[in-house]
Amino acid sequence: METSFFQNNRKRFLEGLPDKSLSVFFAGEAPTSSGDQTHPFVPNRNFYYLSGIEEPKIILVLSKFEGKTEARLFVEKPDPVMARWIGEAMTKEEAAQASGIEVKNVYYLDEFHGFLQGQFLLAGYEHLYLDLERRSWDAPQTTAQVFANEVKARYPFLQIHNAYNAICDMRLIKSQEEIEYIRQAGKITSDGIKYLMKNAKPGMKEYELEAYFDFVLKSNGVKHHAFHTIAAAGKNATILHYENNNGTAEDGDLMLLDLGAQYKLYNADISYTFPINGKFSERQKTIYNIVLKALREVTAMIKPGLPFSELQEKTKAILAEECIAIGLIEKPEELSKYYFHGVSHPLGLDTHDVGRIRDRELKPGMVLTIEPGLYIEEEGIGVRIEDDVVVTENGVEVLTTDLPRTVEEIEAFMANR
Repeated sequence: METSFFQNNRKRFLEGLPDKSLSVFFAGEAPTSSGDQTHPFVPNRNFYYLSGIEEPKIILVLSKFEGKTEARLFVEKPDPVMARWIGEAMTKEEAAQASGIEVKNVYYLDEFHGFLQGQFLLAGYEHLYLDLERRSWDAPQTTAQVFANEVKARYPFLQIHNAYNAICDMRLIKSQEEIEYIRQAGKITSDGIKYLMKNAKPGMKEYELEAYFDFVLKSNGVKHHAFHTIAAAGKNATILHYENNNGTAEDGDLMLLDLGAQYKLYNADISYTFPINGKFSERQKTIYNIVLKALREVTAMIKPGLPFSELQEKTKAILAEECIAIGLIEKPEELSKYYFHGVSHPLGLDTHDVGRIRDRELKPGMVLTIEPGLYIEEEGIGVRIEDDVVVTENGVEVLTTDLPRTVEEIEAFMANR
């Protein structure tokens, strides 16, 4: 990503703050898994969005005082001993190059508290902005939340504010470079799905099929999945977030995949359904075509100005009408037995990307998923089909176009493996 992207993000964020404001953002650290092992490190996404840095422990400070704005970074000091064990930490020069922040404004972490003392007590800052995201009441306190409590105890005159929603709303609209990263993540994901299909046959374990997808990701240098892979055969496909992936794909089963690659921190999210033996039964074909109809008609209605909520309403109307026509339900309100999730969510640095969209109209640059489904537990049939799309100035562009989608296309692909 060009450093101008992160510089512009900082500029836009600071424009929305009152004067005499200081903002602090933490990259975070890898949490402990067990013993002396840690989970893989991933940077706090809002920190990355403003800094362009993917390394742990680094702190970004943005200031606005008497109309002047400035960005500073605090990085780890070089440690020759730790460098021999885990590698070199990011240098001041590397941090400056990644972020577009002048190297003269890059300091070491042991200078951070002294810097704050000067800003809060001597310079006269009045506002402190932090990313205070909290997903649930019982969630553990984040680094930013602990820091907020410490600052409040030491400088009670400061007004502490939550920067989370402002940054998340910025992230709703993607730049062209972000869109291209998501497109590339979708291309790798599609390649993985096709490789999985080429090697699929009845009797395989779900995790064996998953391994073929993982091979393609690793072969493309992808270190992280967008989320835990769902590889669900038969009745397992009727469980929305099934992740055990330890069942067997029996002859006659549909295989439902929900998976994604992460490319340069940006995610793809594709759901795909195909018959493990290469041929749909007539009933499977009927259900699949209903879901495909919903996918295509809902995608076609996307344009700037359309209320986001209408995507779900249209999906439910199509699925209900078609399910009534085949005798699966008698009334539209019965649809919830077979379709019980939303059809869309934002997509980007997070798979379920941030930003308040539920009560808003669509705008150019928004990247969304479209994922209708039907889940008939009593028949062991689960079908979900999902594309990633971007709202354009005049309508919509599908970013995930590299897969066979119709019944005929899927059967032909399976027959010519």
